Amino acid sequence: METTETFENLVRAEFAPKSIYLNTASNGLLPARAVAALHEAALLRAEGRPLTPLYEDVEACRAAFARLAGVPAGRVAAGASVAAHTGVIAASLPAGAEVLTAEDDFTSVLNPFHVRGDLKVRTVPLERIAESVRPGTALVAVSAAQSADGRLADLPALREAARRHGARTYVDFSQSAGWLPMDAGAYDFTASVTFKWLLGPHGAAFLTVPEDLGGLTPVLAGWVAAEKPWDSCYGPVAELARSARRFDLSHALFTFAGLRRSLDLVEELGVAAIHAHDVALADRFRAGLADLGHKPVAAPGSAIVSVPGLGSRQPELSEEGIEVSNRAGNLRAAFHLYNTATDVDRLLAALSG
Repeated sequence: METTETFENLVRAEFAPKSIYLNTASNGLLPARAVAALHEAALLRAEGRPLTPLYEDVEACRAAFARLAGVPAGRVAAGASVAAHTGVIAASLPAGAEVLTAEDDFTSVLNPFHVRGDLKVRTVPLERIAESVRPGTALVAVSAAQSADGRLADLPALREAARRHGARTYVDFSQSAGWLPMDAGAYDFTASVTFKWLLGPHGAAFLTVPEDLGGLTPVLAGWVAAEKPWDSCYGPVAELARSARRFDLSHALFTFAGLRRSLDLVEELGVAAIHAHDVALADRFRAGLADLGHKPVAAPGSAIVSVPGLGSRQPELSEEGIEVSNRAGNLRAAFHLYNTATDVDRLLAALSG
């Protein structure tokens, strides 16, 4: 991003929230360009025009996410949810395999391993996950940023521990993709939804896999997973895609139409600039909380701030036009590019009352 002024001008042109919206960890706001694209996509269907542009949007989104993730597009699968992507990974593990996870991580990263019934799922505190990798650990599965409180996993330490013990790694970037620089190529598998910090509509999630496809079986494959999808609509798929596209799920076309424009905006602004903006606001909030005598969950460097004991204030804050979350009794505020220092100060003022 060239200047702070350019950043602010782009944001103002795309967003006009009617509230002080500090809840991106639940849902990101849609930029104006995405809303316009959704409207045009609906008109294509309503007017019976060819849907070719919508399929082109899927591939444009795959390529844009690949750039943000730092991997070739051939390593990116387009699906609908992290849970579905986790399910494909879980299905690939042999019976009795050990999966190491973090306590109270988001359910979509965990549950598919548990419902297998024949895996050894071991759970440890997030801060101990790297040191808990051991010989015989088959896979370490963790969120880069914890949904509940914004704590960041020590991914370099985790990666090194996994390498040392021959374990594979699976990282969910749902709460960090878009504000935290991402290197998906450093891990065996990654996943991310796109309706939070990537500012897209609901209904799209990406999976990244190794160049050799990681030994995964495409247990959810349909016609879109074929090397030639339009020639594979009937009968068993004769040839699966040679790339990660073999793990694609049927595409929510309207979602990808909007998402393409949202990803364009994230790339225009630049993740580095978004990171600096978001974390500065989170740090401002942490400093203000200290002045008020409140101690948030320790999550240095995170754009998510969680404050124990204040979750019950969420309804009254919403009535005042300030949108935050109540997570397990904690007030969770999540800061993104459309937020300002004034938003932070308004929240602090409301909490001081």
